Amino acid sequence: MQDVMPEKARLTKPSSPDVAVRIRKVTKHFGSGDQMVMALRGVDWDVYTGQMSLIVGPSGCGKTTLLSVIAGILDADAGELTVFGQEVTRMRDRTKTRFRAQNIGFVFQQYNLLPALTASENAAIPLVIAGWSRGKAVSRAREVLGMIGMGNKTESLPSQLSGGQMQRVAIARALVHEPKLLVCDEPTAALDHEMGLTVMELLREAAVRPDRAVVIVTHDNRVFHFGDRIAYMDDGAIRRVEERSNDAQPNSH
Repeated sequence: MQDVMPEKARLTKPSSPDVAVRIRKVTKHFGSGDQMVMALRGVDWDVYTGQMSLIVGPSGCGKTTLLSVIAGILDADAGELTVFGQEVTRMRDRTKTRFRAQNIGFVFQQYNLLPALTASENAAIPLVIAGWSRGKAVSRAREVLGMIGMGNKTESLPSQLSGGQMQRVAIARALVHEPKLLVCDEPTAALDHEMGLTVMELLREAAVRPDRAVVIVTHDNRVFHFGDRIAYMDDGAIRRVEERSNDAQPNSH
């Protein structure tokens, strides 16, 4: 069984990152006529394996829309989106749903935990959906929760957890099925600074693997230093990409 997180001794970046997500001329609009809003205006961007990529910019600039398109939650109007060699924009809905379930993990701002389920049951949900037996799924979820410091809270309900603990459960849920792509929408927004840094450390460790990429939308400039690449968005387009890793790749636009 693969480790969800690399050990500290193995926290070294891949020497030759591969393209995990390739985005070309992607557009997306909402509404019609006078009410039409262009959320994405021909976005070009690459996301690399073994890296944490941040999407930043002012409210309403299209960050969450872009993240949702990358994750396959929203369909682009036009353009091409390739995730780990698979052209998502040409997939049928059923194929896309299956691909998303097998390859993508989600971390949301508001945790999205089911209040009647324990931490381990919440974290096990992707495995249950994938057809695992409940017992095996919960056992695996407990293992993952232990890896991120939640081993003593596996049977707690969300109402018995702090915000930081709930976000850790959400991270465990996102990682339990070993996704290749982890997407996070404002994962530190509801947390205090110290817990936000702890969560970013966990996500950072998850990113430093040669077969995984992590993409995070954030307004929190206190966590920018965690990113290997920062894509600055404004008015539906990525205006510049800042390289912060030692093995920086050329800008994709």
